[in-house]
Amino acid sequence: MNTPGEHHNKIKQSAYTHSDIIRGVGVGYRAEHFEYIEQNKPDIPWLEILIDNYMMDDSPSLYYLDKVAQNYPLTFHAVGMSLGSADELDFAYLEKLKQLIEQYQPVYVSDHLCWTSINGYHSHDLLPIPYTEEAIDVVIKHIKQVQDFLGRRILLENVSSYITYKNSAMQEWEFLKIIAEQADCDILLDINNIYVSAINHKAINHNIDAKAYLEHLPVERVKEMHLAGYTDMATHLLDSHAEKVHQPVWQLYQKALERFGNVPTLIEWDNDIPDFSVLQAEAKKAERIMQQVLKHVA
Repeated sequence: MNTPGEHHNKIKQSAYTHSDIIRGVGVGYRAEHFEYIEQNKPDIPWLEILIDNYMMDDSPSLYYLDKVAQNYPLTFHAVGMSLGSADELDFAYLEKLKQLIEQYQPVYVSDHLCWTSINGYHSHDLLPIPYTEEAIDVVIKHIKQVQDFLGRRILLENVSSYITYKNSAMQEWEFLKIIAEQADCDILLDINNIYVSAINHKAINHNIDAKAYLEHLPVERVKEMHLAGYTDMATHLLDSHAEKVHQPVWQLYQKALERFGNVPTLIEWDNDIPDFSVLQAEAKKAERIMQQVLKHVA
Protein backbone atom coordinates (compact mmCIF):
# COMPACT_ATOMS: atom_id res chain seq x y z
CA MET A 1 0.00 0.00 0.00
CA ASN A 2 1.24 3.46 -0.84
CA THR A 3 2.10 6.15 1.67
CA PRO A 4 0.02 9.36 1.67
CA GLY A 5 2.79 11.03 -0.33
CA GLU A 6 2.71 8.27 -2.91
CA HIS A 7 -1.07 8.53 -3.11
CA HIS A 8 -0.66 12.23 -3.73
CA ASN A 9 1.46 11.51 -6.80
CA LYS A 10 -1.38 9.46 -8.25
CA ILE A 11 -3.92 12.26 -7.86
CA LYS A 12 -3.25 14.94 -10.44
CA GLN A 13 -5.74 17.35 -8.89
CA SER A 14 -8.72 17.01 -6.59
CA ALA A 15 -12.05 18.08 -8.01
CA TYR A 16 -12.57 20.33 -5.01
CA THR A 17 -10.29 22.70 -3.15
CA HIS A 18 -10.12 24.41 0.21
CA SER A 19 -11.65 27.55 -1.29
CA ASP A 20 -14.96 25.81 -2.01
CA ILE A 21 -17.91 26.53 0.26
CA ILE A 22 -20.08 23.63 1.36
CA ARG A 23 -23.84 24.09 1.53
CA GLY A 24 -26.85 22.03 2.51
CA VAL A 25 -26.85 18.74 4.39
CA GLY A 26 -24.05 16.21 4.07
CA VAL A 27 -23.50 12.78 5.60
CA GLY A 28 -20.62 10.96 7.19
CA TYR A 29 -18.50 8.84 4.87
CA ARG A 30 -18.34 5.41 6.52
CA ALA A 31 -16.81 2.10 5.38
CA GLU A 32 -20.22 0.41 5.12
CA HIS A 33 -21.08 2.78 2.26
CA PHE A 34 -17.76 3.01 0.39
CA GLU A 35 -18.81 0.70 -2.45
CA TYR A 36 -22.31 2.15 -2.74
CA ILE A 37 -21.07 5.74 -3.00
CA GLU A 38 -18.35 4.85 -5.49
CA GLN A 39 -20.77 2.97 -7.75
CA ASN A 40 -23.84 5.21 -7.46
CA LYS A 41 -22.49 8.70 -6.69
CA PRO A 42 -25.61 9.67 -4.74
CA ASP A 43 -26.92 13.21 -4.68
CA ILE A 44 -25.26 14.44 -1.48
CA PRO A 45 -23.68 17.92 -1.44
CA TRP A 46 -20.66 17.01 0.72
CA LEU A 47 -19.17 14.27 2.90
CA GLU A 48 -17.42 14.25 6.27
CA ILE A 49 -14.30 12.11 6.70
CA LEU A 50 -13.35 10.67 10.10
CA ILE A 51 -9.77 11.41 9.28
CA ASP A 52 -8.12 9.39 12.09
CA ASN A 53 -9.22 6.26 10.20
CA TYR A 54 -6.97 7.24 7.26
CA MET A 55 -3.70 7.99 9.02
CA MET A 56 -2.11 4.56 8.60
CA ASP A 57 0.06 4.52 5.49
CA ASP A 58 -1.18 1.05 4.53
CA SER A 59 -4.87 1.75 5.18
CA PRO A 60 -7.03 0.29 2.39
CA SER A 61 -9.47 3.13 3.09
CA LEU A 62 -7.10 5.52 1.33
CA TYR A 63 -8.15 3.99 -1.99
CA TYR A 64 -11.74 5.02 -1.37
CA LEU A 65 -10.73 8.43 -0.07
CA ASP A 66 -8.86 9.01 -3.33
CA LYS A 67 -12.01 8.11 -5.25
CA VAL A 68 -14.52 10.12 -3.25
CA ALA A 69 -12.31 13.21 -3.26
CA GLN A 70 -12.81 13.41 -7.03
CA ASN A 71 -16.58 13.73 -6.73
CA TYR A 72 -17.49 15.48 -3.48
CA PRO A 73 -16.34 18.37 -1.31
CA LEU A 74 -14.96 16.97 1.95
CA THR A 75 -14.61 17.99 5.57
CA PHE A 76 -12.17 16.33 7.98
CA HIS A 77 -13.36 15.47 11.47
CA ALA A 78 -10.60 14.49 13.90
CA VAL A 79 -10.67 12.92 17.36
CA GLY A 80 -6.98 12.85 18.25
CA MET A 81 -5.83 16.42 18.92
CA SER A 82 -6.72 16.18 22.64
CA LEU A 83 -6.95 19.94 22.87
CA GLY A 84 -7.98 19.95 26.53
CA SER A 85 -5.22 17.69 27.82
CA ALA A 86 -2.49 18.87 30.18
CA ASP A 87 -0.07 17.02 27.87
CA GLU A 88 1.71 18.82 25.06
CA LEU A 89 0.34 18.31 21.56
CA ASP A 90 1.29 15.22 19.57
CA PHE A 91 3.05 16.78 16.59
CA ALA A 92 3.63 13.40 14.91
CA TYR A 93 -0.17 13.08 14.77
CA LEU A 94 -0.52 16.63 13.50
CA GLU A 95 2.10 16.03 10.80
CA LYS A 96 0.09 13.09 9.43
CA LEU A 97 -3.04 15.21 9.55
CA LYS A 98 -1.30 18.05 7.73
CA GLN A 99 -0.17 15.73 4.94
CA LEU A 100 -3.74 14.56 4.38
CA ILE A 101 -5.06 18.12 4.48
CA GLU A 102 -2.54 19.20 1.85
CA GLN A 103 -3.43 16.24 -0.31
CA TYR A 104 -7.23 16.34 -0.15
CA GLN A 105 -7.90 20.02 0.63
CA PRO A 106 -10.95 19.64 2.91
CA VAL A 107 -13.23 22.65 3.29
CA TYR A 108 -13.16 22.39 7.11
CA VAL A 109 -11.03 20.57 9.69
CA SER A 110 -12.57 20.02 13.11
CA ASP A 111 -11.96 18.40 16.47
CA HIS A 112 -13.60 18.41 19.89
CA LEU A 113 -13.65 20.54 23.01
CA CYS A 114 -12.37 17.72 25.17
CA TRP A 115 -9.32 15.69 26.10
CA THR A 116 -8.62 12.15 24.95
CA SER A 117 -5.14 11.34 26.30
CA ILE A 118 -2.86 11.98 29.27
CA ASN A 119 0.69 10.83 30.05
CA GLY A 120 0.79 8.83 26.83
CA TYR A 121 -2.42 6.93 27.60
CA HIS A 122 -5.16 7.25 24.96
CA SER A 123 -8.68 6.76 26.26
CA HIS A 124 -10.35 6.60 22.82
CA ASP A 125 -13.16 8.62 24.35
CA LEU A 126 -14.13 12.30 24.27
CA LEU A 127 -13.70 13.34 27.89
CA PRO A 128 -15.18 16.60 29.24
CA ILE A 129 -13.17 19.53 30.55
CA PRO A 130 -13.80 21.55 33.72
CA TYR A 131 -15.04 25.01 32.79
CA THR A 132 -12.29 27.03 34.46
CA GLU A 133 -9.92 29.84 33.52
CA GLU A 134 -6.97 27.44 33.75
CA ALA A 135 -8.61 25.05 31.28
CA ILE A 136 -9.40 27.95 28.95
CA ASP A 137 -5.71 28.88 28.85
CA VAL A 138 -4.70 25.30 28.02
CA VAL A 139 -7.22 24.89 25.20
CA ILE A 140 -6.48 28.30 23.67
CA LYS A 141 -2.75 27.60 23.71
CA HIS A 142 -3.27 24.25 21.98
CA ILE A 143 -5.68 25.60 19.36
CA LYS A 144 -3.28 28.40 18.44
CA GLN A 145 -0.46 25.88 18.11
CA VAL A 146 -2.59 23.61 15.91
CA GLN A 147 -3.75 26.46 13.69
CA ASP A 148 -0.22 27.79 13.29
CA PHE A 149 1.05 24.31 12.41
CA LEU A 150 -1.75 23.50 9.95
CA GLY A 151 -1.85 27.01 8.51
CA ARG A 152 -5.62 27.28 8.83
CA ARG A 153 -8.45 27.76 11.28
CA ILE A 154 -10.07 24.72 12.81
CA LEU A 155 -13.64 24.17 14.01
CA LEU A 156 -14.20 23.26 17.65
CA GLU A 157 -17.10 20.94 18.48
CA ASN A 158 -19.02 20.79 21.75
CA VAL A 159 -19.24 17.24 23.15
CA SER A 160 -22.00 15.43 25.03
CA SER A 161 -21.37 15.01 28.74
CA TYR A 162 -22.56 12.83 31.60
CA ILE A 163 -20.76 14.40 34.56
CA THR A 164 -19.92 17.83 35.93
CA TYR A 165 -16.81 19.12 37.70
CA LYS A 166 -17.20 20.75 41.09
CA ASN A 167 -14.68 23.43 40.18
CA SER A 168 -16.41 24.51 36.95
CA ALA A 169 -16.93 28.26 37.16
CA MET A 170 -19.10 28.98 34.12
CA GLN A 171 -21.63 27.55 31.68
CA GLU A 172 -20.42 25.41 28.80
CA TRP A 173 -21.59 27.91 26.19
CA GLU A 174 -19.60 30.66 27.93
CA PHE A 175 -16.51 28.42 28.03
CA LEU A 176 -16.86 27.63 24.31
CA LYS A 177 -17.51 31.27 23.36
CA ILE A 178 -14.42 32.56 25.19
CA ILE A 179 -12.19 29.93 23.63
CA ALA A 180 -13.49 30.45 20.09
CA GLU A 181 -13.03 34.21 20.30
CA GLN A 182 -9.65 34.28 22.02
CA ALA A 183 -8.15 31.40 20.00
CA ASP A 184 -9.75 32.79 16.81
CA CYS A 185 -11.19 29.45 15.79
CA ASP A 186 -14.67 28.58 14.55
CA ILE A 187 -17.40 26.37 16.00
CA LEU A 188 -18.91 23.09 14.89
CA LEU A 189 -22.18 23.12 16.81
CA ASP A 190 -23.48 19.63 17.60
CA ILE A 191 -27.21 20.04 18.24
CA ASN A 192 -27.67 16.49 19.51
CA ASN A 193 -24.84 16.94 22.01
CA ILE A 194 -26.45 20.08 23.43
CA TYR A 195 -29.73 18.25 23.96
CA VAL A 196 -28.11 15.11 25.41
CA SER A 197 -26.04 17.14 27.86
CA ALA A 198 -29.05 19.25 28.87
CA ILE A 199 -31.13 16.18 29.73
CA ASN A 200 -28.27 14.37 31.48
CA HIS A 201 -27.30 17.37 33.58
CA LYS A 202 -30.91 17.97 34.57
CA ALA A 203 -30.89 14.50 36.11
CA ILE A 204 -27.99 15.52 38.37
CA ASN A 205 -29.52 18.89 39.27
CA HIS A 206 -27.23 20.95 37.06
CA ASN A 207 -29.32 22.91 34.61
CA ILE A 208 -28.26 23.51 31.01
CA ASP A 209 -30.74 25.61 29.07
CA ALA A 210 -30.41 24.34 25.49
CA LYS A 211 -32.08 27.39 23.94
CA ALA A 212 -29.95 29.78 26.01
CA TYR A 213 -26.91 27.83 24.79
CA LEU A 214 -27.80 28.76 21.21
CA GLU A 215 -28.62 32.36 22.06
CA HIS A 216 -25.23 33.10 23.64
CA LEU A 217 -22.91 31.75 20.95
CA PRO A 218 -21.44 34.20 18.41
CA VAL A 219 -23.29 33.77 15.12
CA GLU A 220 -20.24 34.50 12.97
CA ARG A 221 -18.25 31.64 14.54
CA VAL A 222 -20.72 28.81 13.82
CA LYS A 223 -19.66 27.32 10.48
CA GLU A 224 -21.16 23.82 10.67
CA MET A 225 -23.76 21.85 12.62
CA HIS A 226 -24.11 18.16 13.45
CA LEU A 227 -27.26 16.09 13.90
CA ALA A 228 -27.33 12.54 15.25
CA GLY A 229 -29.49 10.08 17.13
CA TYR A 230 -29.15 9.36 20.83
CA THR A 231 -30.19 6.22 22.71
CA ASP A 232 -32.46 6.52 25.74
CA MET A 233 -30.88 4.43 28.51
CA ALA A 234 -33.71 5.23 30.98
CA THR A 235 -31.29 6.79 33.48
CA HIS A 236 -29.60 9.01 30.88
CA LEU A 237 -29.27 9.69 27.18
CA LEU A 238 -26.32 8.12 25.37
CA ASP A 239 -24.80 9.93 22.42
CA SER A 240 -24.73 6.70 20.44
CA HIS A 241 -25.00 7.91 16.83
CA ALA A 242 -26.98 4.71 16.30
CA GLU A 243 -30.53 5.95 15.61
CA LYS A 244 -32.47 8.46 13.60
CA VAL A 245 -32.53 12.04 14.86
CA HIS A 246 -35.14 12.37 17.61
CA GLN A 247 -37.92 14.94 17.56
CA PRO A 248 -36.57 17.16 20.38
CA VAL A 249 -33.27 17.46 18.48
CA TRP A 250 -35.12 18.39 15.28
CA GLN A 251 -36.93 21.11 17.24
CA LEU A 252 -33.65 22.44 18.66
CA TYR A 253 -32.14 22.34 15.16
CA GLN A 254 -34.94 24.59 13.95
CA LYS A 255 -34.09 27.08 16.71
CA ALA A 256 -30.43 26.89 15.70
CA LEU A 257 -31.26 27.64 12.06
CA GLU A 258 -33.36 30.62 13.14
CA ARG A 259 -30.33 32.05 14.94
CA PHE A 260 -27.36 30.98 12.80
CA GLY A 261 -28.94 30.87 9.37
CA ASN A 262 -27.82 28.79 6.41
CA VAL A 263 -25.14 26.72 8.13
CA PRO A 264 -24.06 23.44 6.46
CA THR A 265 -25.27 20.48 8.47
CA LEU A 266 -24.13 16.87 8.80
CA ILE A 267 -26.07 13.71 9.59
CA GLU A 268 -23.80 11.57 11.82
CA TRP A 269 -24.42 7.81 12.08
CA ASP A 270 -21.52 5.74 13.42
CA ASN A 271 -23.04 2.63 15.03
CA ASP A 272 -25.64 0.14 13.78
CA ILE A 273 -25.15 1.81 10.42
CA PRO A 274 -28.17 1.35 8.12
CA ASP A 275 -28.50 1.34 4.34
CA PHE A 276 -27.35 4.56 2.73
CA SER A 277 -30.95 5.34 1.78
CA VAL A 278 -31.77 5.85 5.48
CA LEU A 279 -28.98 8.41 5.89
CA GLN A 280 -30.06 10.12 2.69
CA ALA A 281 -33.64 10.33 3.94
CA GLU A 282 -32.44 11.94 7.19
CA ALA A 283 -30.39 14.42 5.17
CA LYS A 284 -33.41 15.26 3.01
CA LYS A 285 -35.51 15.83 6.14
CA ALA A 286 -32.88 18.22 7.52
CA GLU A 287 -32.77 19.98 4.16
CA ARG A 288 -36.55 20.48 4.19
CA ILE A 289 -36.44 21.93 7.70
CA MET A 290 -33.56 24.19 6.68
CA GLN A 291 -35.42 25.53 3.65
CA GLN A 292 -38.64 26.09 5.63
CA VAL A 293 -36.82 28.04 8.34
CA LEU A 294 -34.74 30.10 5.94
CA LYS A 295 -37.85 31.04 3.98
CA HIS A 296 -39.28 32.70 7.08
CA VAL A 297 -36.12 34.32 8.43
CA ALA A 298 -34.78 35.68 5.15
